Order: sequence, then structure tokens, then C-alpha cells
Amino acid sequence: MYQAGKNLKLMDEKSIFIGDEVVIGENVTIYENNRIEGKTVIGDHCVLLPNNFIRDTVLGNGVTFNHSQSENAVVGDETSVGPFARLRPNARLGKKVKIGNFVEVKNATVGDGTAVSHLAYVGDCDVGTGCNIGCGAIFVNYDGKAKHRTHVGDNCFIGSNCNVIAPVKIQTNSYICAGTTVTEDTVNGDFVIGRVRPEVKAGRAVQYLKEVK
Repeated sequence: MYQAGKNLKLMDEKSIFIGDEVVIGENVTIYENNRIEGKTVIGDHCVLLPNNFIRDTVLGNGVTFNHSQSENAVVGDETSVGPFARLRPNARLGKKVKIGNFVEVKNATVGDGTAVSHLAYVGDCDVGTGCNIGCGAIFVNYDGKAKHRTHVGDNCFIGSNCNVIAPVKIQTNSYICAGTTVTEDTVNGDFVIGRVRPEVKAGRAVQYLKEVK
């Protein structure tokens, strides 16, 4: 039988599975369709919204977990995860981190107060505190033969649809513009932009639209 502190609220016991080794803190609320197993520890004042799968994971105090998966991960206090996020083995999230919808974190650390709000892959990297990782940002960790690691300092901004190609170091206070592919280290305070300018062919769209129809 799992261990639980005071005021545990199971909103639908028939649809909730909690393994024997699980430890749950005080004032925790677990909604329907949650499966919690392995050596999972859930801190005080956590809210597990519907449809989570959590295994061998440590959740700090005040964590919100929503329609997501986690295995062999650590989640800091007051962090929110989901919906539709996945924490893979060795994901380590700091305090007050935001992991939003369709974000995958694997073998990575994410510092306090950093936001990865949607549609991003954070793999084999160390991200500092107070960073913003934009929509569609990818930490490119695999070259076809080996995995490589990326380091991102504190207070960095990585815009939407950026590719950060490991191994690379993005130093503190760097700003990476949307649509940029990063292949070289930055220095503290660098502004990095790497886009191909669009070439406009006036009136050419009519021809292609006819072919599509």
C-alpha cells in the first residue's frame, strides 16, 4: 500500500492506480485516469490533473501535472507540466519552470524560472535560469553516430523555430532570433540572427495555385 499524508483527495478512485512504493505528501489532489508507479515521490500541495502517467519521478511541492508522462525525472517546486508533455529519463526541472504542451525533455536540466511553453525538444542539454525557449525550438543532439550536449546560460532568449546544433555553448544573456540555426558558441550578451532573406516573384503565385487546383 502506498504512503500518503493528510488530506489526499482522489477524485475518482476507480480510475486511479497508485503503486505500492509511491509516497504522497499532504494536501495532494489527484484527478481521474492517473497511473502513478515505481519509486515516485509526490510533494505537498501537488495537483495531478486528469490523464497522467508517472513512474520513478520526484515531484516537489506545489507541482501541477496535466495530461502528461514522466519517467525517471525530477520536478522542482511550483513547476507546471503539460498538457501533452513528456519527461524522459534524466529530465531535471528546477523551481517555477513551465513545460507546456507538446514539449519533450530528455537527459536535460532546466533552470529555475525557465519557460518552454510549447512544441519544443530539449534533449541532452543544460539550460540556465530565467530563459525562454520558443515554440518549435529544437536542441539537435544527434549527428547520426553520437549524442552531443548543449549548454545554455542564464537569462537567454531562444526564439521560435531555432535549431541549436550540439555541441555548442550559448552564454548568459544571449538572444537567438527566431528561425536561426546556431552552430557556433556565443559570448555573453550576443545577438544572433541567421535567416535567408525571402525572394519575392511578383504575380507568380497564380501559376502555382492553378496547378494545385
